[in-house]
Amino acid sequence: MQKRKLGDNLEVSAIGLGCMGLSFAYGPATGKREGIALIRSAVERGVTFFDTAEAYGPHTNEELVGEALAPVRDRVVIATKFGFRDGDAQAGLDSRPERIRGVAEASLSRLKTDRIDLLYQHRVDPDVPIEEVAGAVKDLIGEGKVGHLGLSEAGAQTIRRAHAVQPVAALQSEYSLWWREPEEEILPTLEDLGIGFVPFSPLGKGFLTGTIDENTEFDSADFRNTVPRFSEENRRANRALVEVLGGIADKQGATRAQIALAWLLAQKPWIVPIPGTTKLNRLEENVGAADVELASDDLHEIEDAVSGVTVQGDRYPAHLQQRVDR
Repeated sequence: MQKRKLGDNLEVSAIGLGCMGLSFAYGPATGKREGIALIRSAVERGVTFFDTAEAYGPHTNEELVGEALAPVRDRVVIATKFGFRDGDAQAGLDSRPERIRGVAEASLSRLKTDRIDLLYQHRVDPDVPIEEVAGAVKDLIGEGKVGHLGLSEAGAQTIRRAHAVQPVAALQSEYSLWWREPEEEILPTLEDLGIGFVPFSPLGKGFLTGTIDENTEFDSADFRNTVPRFSEENRRANRALVEVLGGIADKQGATRAQIALAWLLAQKPWIVPIPGTTKLNRLEENVGAADVELASDDLHEIEDAVSGVTVQGDRYPAHLQQRVDR
């Protein structure tokens, strides 16, 4: 697979693997054996960039990723995150420097490694100055325990302030054909500073694949049950975007998911989406998007088509929307 750079010198595969869904948020966890097999299948297909977090599980996703990648550790880039109290995404934010260090030490153990290639702040903590956060990670980088600093869902000014203390290699935030807000201020900021962008939910939490409609029933533990954009009414309205993608995909001899990922790759050479999946056939489909080349005419066609579709519903429930830094 083609490679891309995040920041100055963090080289990764053009498409990474978001590992969260293997053990968190989308229903029952995948079995350990199946999860390891999927991650190793990704390696075999050229994926070198794997994303996890202490909050996924909590902790269990890091353990799964660490065990799966231990045999190929020097061939891959592992990203993980700190920022939630006790590693629990429901327990509030905690990015105190002493907490960051504690999380890093625990993550190193769970990941079975001596270094974290990319360490993100999972969400901006309004109670801890970002300069202190960046300084804490800078210390860990100086000790060789961390390779690079990352931020997630951070606003432009926060990014600039952190970058002034310790260069930020990557920002991870939601970005896709149905959530394009980063184009307004975030992408220009990243380009100005030389920071890479790692879109999560690049397939709209599965909606852009075309496999979800208003009749789809999610597992009771699936967090999409709480997302306004996934209400039955909004799913029905948002099918218009999927239909537009379907027409373009048919002409390209690709799938909707592949067009959505190829569109992201075509936006900037420093964008690396991290679609997640629990299924081998979906992994192969996502990886195949790296080979889909969209010409300028194709991109104009996509732009014209999707500009006529207004996506309905907020991307987060209200209590989670409050955690997004502006």
